[in-house]
Amino acid sequence: MEENFKIEIISPEEIIFSDNAKMTKIPSYEGDMSILKNHISIISFLRPGIVSVEKTNGESEVFFVKDGTIEFFENTLVLLSESVKNIKNLTKEFIENLSKETEVKLGKDNINDEERYILNHQLDALKEIRV
Repeated sequence: MEENFKIEIISPEEIIFSDNAKMTKIPSYEGDMSILKNHISIISFLRPGIVSVEKTNGESEVFFVKDGTIEFFENTLVLLSESVKNIKNLTKEFIENLSKETEVKLGKDNINDEERYILNHQLDALKEIRV
């Protein structure tokens, strides 16, 4: 019996990834979440972090995302985000620049708790990425 489900990662411009997966880990506001076949139906917002897709052949695809939404319904996971990027396509310069930009925003006095939460998660995710 196959233990996989369909996943599509979509930006406004293109389909970034479309395949079958055994498991997908996503960073949601409720906490890190793992999706397996037959997971309950869910709609959730993404916070900055790493999306990891374990494909049926055992290989993994890893993405960095700043925001977006996911919907899991009838063994299909759809992730929508305008900021999703495959880790393979990120450069060290991109990560360093985004980290510096994030640290500058965190240093400002006029940010609220929600912005601080989002920026801290973004900075933590960027520190995890190895290119």
